[in-house]
Amino acid sequence: MSLVRTAMVLAVVAGVGVSCTQHDPANELEILDIETYWIVDSPREGQNFIAPAVRFRLRNRGTERLSSVQARARFPGTAEEDPWGSIQQQVSDWREPLNPGDDQLVTVRSIGRYHATADPEDMLRSPAFEDPRAEIFVRIGNSSWAMLAETTVERQIGAPGVEDLVGP
Repeated sequence: MSLVRTAMVLAVVAGVGVSCTQHDPANELEILDIETYWIVDSPREGQNFIAPAVRFRLRNRGTERLSSVQARARFPGTAEEDPWGSIQQQVSDWREPLNPGDDQLVTVRSIGRYHATADPEDMLRSPAFEDPRAEIFVRIGNSSWAMLAETTVERQIGAPGVEDLVGP
């Protein structure tokens, strides 16, 4: 085999090794500043809708730029057989990678919702209301999903700090 051909083969093998890097989200990512709350959706046909949401900062504590990070959540209740899932969020991509030491604000909301004719605040005060949990999962590229945090969803309408934006 010629020297040029050997160099080409080695370059291809090295490139394949780089592209097949297995990531470990539990070791490379960290969740900070978790906040939970309820989002009010538009009413329809006399029904009000609320959905749980979780907001957090996702930090790259590894040494590599991460160009494909996704986050999602599960929202299981205390007695529910089928937990609510969430809309998957793209945290970083090749245009805006998550650099080592950097963090990104992420909000994940449930695809499931409670609904009633009552006002959203009254729905949260109902004795029959069950507080769901939020289980936060992340992955890097095609790695397996890793659960990095679990918390209870607070009985609060709107994101923490939203009152400061609205004013008296």
